[in-house]
Amino acid sequence: MKKNIHPQYVTTTARCACGNEIEIGSTKENIKVEICSKCHPFYTGDNRRIVDTTGRVERFKKKYGLN
Repeated sequence: MKKNIHPQYVTTTARCACGNEIEIGSTKENIKVEICSKCHPFYTGDNRRIVDTTGRVERFKKKYGLN
């Protein structure tokens, strides 16, 4: 392998919008994410909470009469 061409791999903190902090390894420092395994409905099992920022789910439900 060539020397001095790879980025530095460091331990950093990933912060979610819900407030959860996860310590991970990355080439970037202080990562901010919108959703994590603590608040994502797939992992929490909450069928009522739908992650949707642009209204796509509501338009789909309105179009096909699902409520």
